[in-house]
Amino acid sequence: MVEIRLTNTRTRRKQVFRPIDPQNVRLYLCGPTVYDRAHLGNARPVVVIDVLVRLLRHVHGADHVTYVRNFTDVDDKINAAALARQQAGAPGTLEELIRERTHETIGWYHADMDALGALRPDHEPRATDYIAQMIAMIQTLVDGGHAYARDGHVLFRVRSFADYGKLSGRSVDDMIAGARVEVAPFKEDPMDFVLWKPSDAGLPGWDSPWGRGRPGWHIECSAMSYELLGDSFDIHAGGIDLQFPHHENEIAQSCCAHPHGDFANIWLHNEMLQVEGKKMSKSLGNFFTVRDILDQGVPGEVIRLVFMQTHYRSPMDWTESKRQNAAHHLANWGRIRRHKLSDPLPKFDGTKVDQRVIEALADDINTPNALTRLYEMAQDISSVNHPADSDLVLSFFDTLHFLGFEELDPQRLSRRAAVENATKLSELAERMNALRIEAKASKDFSAVDALKQRLLAAGVEVRMSPAGVELLPGPDFDAARLPQ
Repeated sequence: MVEIRLTNTRTRRKQVFRPIDPQNVRLYLCGPTVYDRAHLGNARPVVVIDVLVRLLRHVHGADHVTYVRNFTDVDDKINAAALARQQAGAPGTLEELIRERTHETIGWYHADMDALGALRPDHEPRATDYIAQMIAMIQTLVDGGHAYARDGHVLFRVRSFADYGKLSGRSVDDMIAGARVEVAPFKEDPMDFVLWKPSDAGLPGWDSPWGRGRPGWHIECSAMSYELLGDSFDIHAGGIDLQFPHHENEIAQSCCAHPHGDFANIWLHNEMLQVEGKKMSKSLGNFFTVRDILDQGVPGEVIRLVFMQTHYRSPMDWTESKRQNAAHHLANWGRIRRHKLSDPLPKFDGTKVDQRVIEALADDINTPNALTRLYEMAQDISSVNHPADSDLVLSFFDTLHFLGFEELDPQRLSRRAAVENATKLSELAERMNALRIEAKASKDFSAVDALKQRLLAAGVEVRMSPAGVELLPGPDFDAARLPQ
């Protein structure tokens, strides 16, 4: 069996992944708060964990992996969005508007993540369906002296958990000194966090031993993961922005409520996403939802490939050049499929996945190395006259299918790339024509010949006539190799 190694944020080292139960590998990913469209940063952990889940199912078997990703559908931002709609004249009670909004947003989320080739989790719990379990868990914490009730609130007593701060590597006192914490009269300690808070008549609420109210954010994931995965499971994942306080608080309340369990054995955190070297921000005008990018005509496979070009533990920079590079590779793979696979298409079932790709992913989900191997395979197929359905061709497409690139519709993937390539070739033709005019005067054609050789190497057909220069993509055209 392939040995998988993962970097555990909690231990700060790469370690061999040994599942608690190889017959039921269990992982949890913090999902979205469903009040609006998912932005690019929200999508990154989904793609990272999707690749990991595919690897785990390949190694342990499709029926031996349980993947949970939640929906937070009770939250102050959701309440504010619903209240704004009500004040704008939308019909219905606040609760009805909240339910309508979250249902709509979940639909958007599914459509956007589906477009990125992400598999649906085995379970997608909604927080509002687990309120009773949250109340029971909070009561356990109160009974154990780890939480206390004040003025309709229930708060977790942070100093009752000796290991608080180990995930983020900070002490409680350092956190107080360096963080902006809510100071409230009902808190025993500034670091204590809310498990339950009161709801007035204008907010959604549920009856509880502490009065009508709603849960705090952190208790939601702890209760849902416990119900679906147990008091100990294998992997908990999310963006690095959730490490503190969300994941730190999850650990504290879960370990105190279920002291015989270990909660999550391995913590995986992906780094943040930037756009053209800058933090994504509405004020900078570089804030994009996944739907914004899709509506620009960028296929979901392109977004997925751009994400996979950067290791999950490194900050990722979404740039136009990376998008173009990904589009060119995908269009090329689509052309290879058209010429090298028989019709009807063979069935790809994961039995021919390239072993070097598996080894790259088994080394801490190293998608850049996996892609390097894919590029090598594509180059080999293009440069050598492999017959249709050869072993290499079948392995290449079984590997693509395994990595989430199942469709590869050449026309759809090539449409935008074709426009961009035509523009680029037109610019290169003008450059070459200008060099040719200069060469005729100087009698030095070395620059013309050098550019021509680079174009030929990229699979471009070069036609020169008294009227000018015409560049046409040939059968082996590779836009990624065009001169810059």
